[in-house]
This record gives sequence, structure tokens and C-alpha cells, in this order.
Amino acid sequence: MAIKDWIRERFFPHIWCPGCGHGMVLNALLHTFESLGISKNEIVMVSGIGCSSRISGYVDVHTLHTIHGRALAFATGVKMSRPDLNVIVPMGDGDALAIGGNHFIHSARRNININAIVMNNRVYGMTGGQYSPLSGYGTLATTAPFINIDHAFDISRLSMAAGATFVARTTTYHTKQMSELFKEAILHEGFSVVEVLTQCPTYFGRKNKAGNAVEMIKSFKNNTTQIGSKAKEQNPDLIERGIFLQKDLPEYSREYDKVIERAKTKKR
Repeated sequence: MAIKDWIRERFFPHIWCPGCGHGMVLNALLHTFESLGISKNEIVMVSGIGCSSRISGYVDVHTLHTIHGRALAFATGVKMSRPDLNVIVPMGDGDALAIGGNHFIHSARRNININAIVMNNRVYGMTGGQYSPLSGYGTLATTAPFINIDHAFDISRLSMAAGATFVARTTTYHTKQMSELFKEAILHEGFSVVEVLTQCPTYFGRKNKAGNAVEMIKSFKNNTTQIGSKAKEQNPDLIERGIFLQKDLPEYSREYDKVIERAKTKKR
């Protein structure tokens, strides 16, 4: 199946701003689907509200566009009713870790087989450039004109502490790695989190003088390094990329099936 066969062309051109990184995430995801060789009917994409959530509308698979912050709750319902499906949840700062933070940590705790893709552009882009739980100390936003004093979540550490069994990070510069990590996450049996550092030149870039889209993408190249590299030892400020955690634990929907079987046996 060709890449274009995965797209709902009638919804193009897309609504993202010029230079937005979400289209690059969409492209990597489409290449992942192609490489896996799976059917459209085997995939369900669930999203909430935000720039990143528009991804589900552009992909020609089963999709649910739900309410803000509740994408993982809806995705849990889908997975519990149809555990044979690959459930993918593209999220932004708010859907994942602000209003959706409670659902995020409990989805990780349960280790339900859902693939969470968190697009970290450090801002609420759709609603006007407000600061988010990922903006970080010292940044500027429309709701922090004199500086943001909130410290950002470390998505990888939070995910691992909450119980996720696959945790990874990449950037929009590293598109090949992004697609490979998406593939590893989908094939993993358990709750997987892939954080993608992505650029928002319209709000975050402009407000924080981070440059245009090209300059922001170059910063991902220059300010990140592969996990375990010597560069990190020489420059501790570099952000690490790659797979932080990959382990096997009982998956929630499979364990729930066992509970149902025990209940049936007891009734007899």
C-alpha cells in the first residue's frame, strides 16, 4: 500500500501553520504503517483537542476525535472492547500532561497496550500560545509575558515512574529514528510512550526568539544526542534521544480476559 493510500486527501490542505512539526510526525507515522504492512482495519487512532490531535483526521483508518484531555480514556475503552486492534493516541502538551495528566499516569500504571505519541512543542498552539506543563522555566508565552516560573515535566521520567513499559524520545529532525521508534512502540505489548520534540515557530519560536522553523529544527540536531553517547558526558545539557525503557510486564486487557474467565468458572 502506497503512502498516499493512508491519507484522507479530501481534508487537505491541512490546517497547521507553515513550519509546524506535526506534519513531519504524520509523515513518519505513515511510513511506519507502510513498513509494518498492516491493514487499515487493524488500526484505531484516538485524539482529543489541539493542533496535534488533528493528525487523526488526516489518516484513513478508524478514528475517534474526542474531548480535550480524555483521549486515553476513550482509547482504553476501545482497547478493552477490541484488544486485537492497534490503538494509537497522538497528543499534545495539554491532552497528555495537563488536563489529561491523570489519564496518562493511570494508563501507564495499568500497562494497557496503547501507543501514546506525545508531541512536545512546549506551547498551547491552537488556543493562542499559552504556556504548558512542558514549556519550562524561563520561557515566555502569551499567558507568561514576564517569564514562566513553572518547571517542565520530564516526559520520559514521568512515564517510567508511572509504569509505562516502553519509553522513547526523538525529534522532528531525526525523522528516520522517529519512524523506527513508532514501529517499536506499536509492536511492543504494553503501554508505550514516544515523545517527539517538535517545533512551533508561530507561537513558541516567535515569543522566545528561537528562530524560524528551520532554525528550530537545527536546534534539535545540535542540542540532542543518542542515549549513552560520549557527547552527553562532555555536555550534560544535551537532551538524550532513543529508547529509555523496554521491558515485558503483563498487559492489562489480556489480564482482564483472565479475570472474566475466572468469573465464568466460579459461576459454574
